[in-house]
Amino acid sequence: MATIKEIAALAGVSRGTVDRVLNNRGSVNSATAEKINEIAKALDYKPNKAGLVLAAQKRKLKLGVILFSTDNPFFADVLKGVREKAEDLAGYNCTVLVKQVPINVDAQLNAIDELIREEVNGIALAPHNDDRIRIRINELDEQGIPVVTLNTDIENSRRLAYVGSNYTKSGATAAGLMRRMTHDIVNIGIITGSSEILCHTERIAGFAETLRLTGGHMRIVSIVEAQDDEIESYEQTSRLLKEHPEINALFFAAGGVYGGCRAITSLGLAGKLCVIAFDKADTTEHFLQQGVLSAVICQQPRIQGGRPLDLLFAYLTSGELPEKEYNYTAVDIRILENI
Repeated sequence: MATIKEIAALAGVSRGTVDRVLNNRGSVNSATAEKINEIAKALDYKPNKAGLVLAAQKRKLKLGVILFSTDNPFFADVLKGVREKAEDLAGYNCTVLVKQVPINVDAQLNAIDELIREEVNGIALAPHNDDRIRIRINELDEQGIPVVTLNTDIENSRRLAYVGSNYTKSGATAAGLMRRMTHDIVNIGIITGSSEILCHTERIAGFAETLRLTGGHMRIVSIVEAQDDEIESYEQTSRLLKEHPEINALFFAAGGVYGGCRAITSLGLAGKLCVIAFDKADTTEHFLQQGVLSAVICQQPRIQGGRPLDLLFAYLTSGELPEKEYNYTAVDIRILENI
């Protein structure tokens, strides 16, 4: 098995330089780093796991997490996953810093800057699908600070990996459920979070594409945005149902399910609409029992909270890339009978 000493001799550099390159510590000339990595790959170098753990404990790694601050109970469960993994990593002298920010690009950029000032080594981020966030992730990559996206992804960025639902598939699943739970002409209203959040738009895209294949008896009447806010969702859902009395099915593509279900109930429409939403929580369980919700699709929030920290820690201690770029959680359908 190749050693750091052998790689250093072949590369004509010190063992310290090899260690910095292979373990992503400190700055090394790019040409030198490339040469070292090529030699290590050719020799099939495998890091000593026990040594990596010891090195991590000495290094005092610091990871940052940025989540949306919303009324959506889903993120409370994501945060539980973060806290559980943070407790595990504390044994390796790794600290996890958490920031929750509104659904706002400037707030997210400020949170990233705050974490950098606190000298984090890597960031787990639920990103806006915005050019400013994309540019910032690429800048972090150039600085040697890896980013793993969670819950929602961002296109064309140099993030290390993504952990979360396959949203196109979950949107298609929602459409498939609705097709099986309805008959005749189906007029659908969609309540989403924000068109600036990729997972919300991907869910709707998967939903709409599946409807396109149904033969035309299912159609989307209107789409409204509620910013994952329960009060806004109540108001938008009420207005939608009043303005479009022909609607006989609703798809909640994001948060705000509690507010939307309250609006359905207040209008006397409980049990009269087919309603598909996401996530198992106390509120969704209640509305399933009351017959307001027809089904919910769950997306393993604790895994979404914990897995990104695992990937970052492994990369920062061993230099090994995640086995998969897309780490999808399971599509888990819940109805009244199995909630």
